[in-house]
Amino acid sequence: MFWIYMLRGPGKERQESALIAAVNRERPCQLLDEVIAPLPMKKGKPRREDYECERKGTAVVLLAYDMDTGQRYVQVRKQRTKKDYAQFMHWLITEHYAHVEQVELVQDNLNTHSYGSFYEHLPAEEARGLAKKVNFHFTPKHGSWLNMAEIEFSSLARECLARECLDRRIDTIDKLQNEVLAWSKKRNERNVKIHWSFTVDTAREKLSRQYQSVNQENSIYSN
Repeated sequence: MFWIYMLRGPGKERQESALIAAVNRERPCQLLDEVIAPLPMKKGKPRREDYECERKGTAVVLLAYDMDTGQRYVQVRKQRTKKDYAQFMHWLITEHYAHVEQVELVQDNLNTHSYGSFYEHLPAEEARGLAKKVNFHFTPKHGSWLNMAEIEFSSLARECLARECLDRRIDTIDKLQNEVLAWSKKRNERNVKIHWSFTVDTAREKLSRQYQSVNQENSIYSN
């Protein structure tokens, strides 16, 4: 999150030409169907279902969260490949950020998160346009949890995908997409924003010993 606070931290004026879209990540989801039809709810009795289920494959949710506006953008896809990433990014930028000059994108170190994905799966002109417009900033390799998308996915799991939130299992990608889009729309309409409390100053305090281990003059960060 260092890059976010460098660009959007306290005392920094918002630059309309450089929106920060933070962050992009994929969440795997398992598709499940009923084996035995559930018994509907009756007076005095709750809806009952058997624990046994049938696996119908997997899908992934791709998500980008804009920390300036509090909006999130999602897609559901069959898998997480470079092609899926490139197509998602092309849709995100052309549909939602065509009006800005630069986009600062904070993401983790997945093998698909590269400019090469654009050139491998998009026409050269489109790939070049994306590469020029989007600036990548990566979370620490062993600290990918330093990522606002994790907070959004936690909300998605609790508010949308948890069994107690649904009256049925999700067995197709179309059904999953409908649920995810409904969750995203509702959250965007409420303008729910993330309050990120792990600031640069907090990080410097917690990591002061690591700073000093490479250079004693870095003890300034522990003051």
